[in-house]
Amino acid sequence: MRPIRLDALSPEQLSELDHLYHTSPDPRVRIRALMILLCAERHLVAAEIAAIVRQHEETVRRWLARYEAEGIIGLADAPRAGTPPKVTPAYRIRLLELVRRRPRALGLPFSLWTAARLADHLAEETGLRMSVPSVQRLLRAGGMALSRPQHTITSPDPDYAVKKRRSKTLAMS
Repeated sequence: MRPIRLDALSPEQLSELDHLYHTSPDPRVRIRALMILLCAERHLVAAEIAAIVRQHEETVRRWLARYEAEGIIGLADAPRAGTPPKVTPAYRIRLLELVRRRPRALGLPFSLWTAARLADHLAEETGLRMSVPSVQRLLRAGGMALSRPQHTITSPDPDYAVKKRRSKTLAMS
């Protein structure tokens, strides 16, 4: 195969690639920008670039050719087919509203939310059934998390507190 050589890139193009390499949140785009920079600035061929970025030589050739054809826009991933997400923005908002309220205030027979209870309640409300891990992931994305319940042992006995302290002191001695 003939080596792919990029024509001399302008200082603006090099600056744009350098900026993309340093600021892109997507690591794949950063590696692709690095491939182009190595080819343009260091005049390396695909095999040498592949060894540096730990990609297959054909992968490097493909991205060099795509950059040559489409420019910097071609370094981003193309949209992929697949089912659209089930979760709507309204579902996310309602989930975060619910978790901020006490279940008893909504007339529910429990005191604390769990991801399963949230999933069940929202399935009744919206008709959309989400799995427990999906509800937990949506909560984390919204900056929230469910805490574990704190259990305390109590008794109706009026002397319970005295007896509890006494048993602790006996256990310590």
